[in-house]
Amino acid sequence: MTGIGPFSVQAAAVATAVAVAWLVARYLLRTTDADPRRAAASALLDALFVGLLVARFAYVLRWWSDYVATPLSIVAIGDGGFNVWAGLPAALGWALWRVRRHPSRRRPMLYGFAAGVTIWGAAQIGLSVMQRAAPPLPSLTLSTVTGQPVSLDAYRGSPVVMNLWASWCPPCRREMPVLEKAQADYPDVRFLLINQGEAAHTVEAFVQSQGLRFDDLLLDPASLAMQAAGARGLPTTLFFDTNGRLVDAHLGELTAARLRDTLQGRLNQTPAPRTP
Repeated sequence: MTGIGPFSVQAAAVATAVAVAWLVARYLLRTTDADPRRAAASALLDALFVGLLVARFAYVLRWWSDYVATPLSIVAIGDGGFNVWAGLPAALGWALWRVRRHPSRRRPMLYGFAAGVTIWGAAQIGLSVMQRAAPPLPSLTLSTVTGQPVSLDAYRGSPVVMNLWASWCPPCRREMPVLEKAQADYPDVRFLLINQGEAAHTVEAFVQSQGLRFDDLLLDPASLAMQAAGARGLPTTLFFDTNGRLVDAHLGELTAARLRDTLQGRLNQTPAPRTP
């Protein structure tokens, strides 16, 4: 699974944890009077909002150079860019501050947070198990725009970013410059831009019109890569380690920050040194 709708699995896990935290606290507050219950539920929602805001803010600060280059990507929360370890204490601290004069509301708040953290942790473990069981880099033979056959097995031994795209797909088009820049910044990583279902002349005309250059631009007219990866939409980006094992996946448009975070975190890659 690469995502839920337009959101990454990580973003969906955070949203689910927030919902569970609120429901648990709301349930434990059910025996209180209506006005205090509403006040406590409102305080918890405020705390969760503060936590999400701080988590996003901390993530943006960490990758500020990438976000500042495209400011609109700061609000693209579908990329799953949250620093949970910054957001969690902020949310908990806010909640405890709001109920400091009402000790009876403190325990439901703490139980709600504990339930949310448990759900989030279980989602991370489940995602890790799913990725370990995911199919490896598929053994497919595709072709270049000039008709040369290329076996994906030839890329084993190097970290691989496999991007499934089409020229008619707006988010695919928007993320192309991000992938091109990453290809230059991370020369040890192979970036496979695998077009889905379009003719060679269409792909070549699109790339030339956009002034893009990719070392590994491949054609997949039958969309075999999508089938092998179990992808449900475009764009889909899959990250494989040197052994061809899937380590991360993303459905939807990639931001530069999210791509760099995955390359340096999950694939342990460092950018090439800048020449003066």
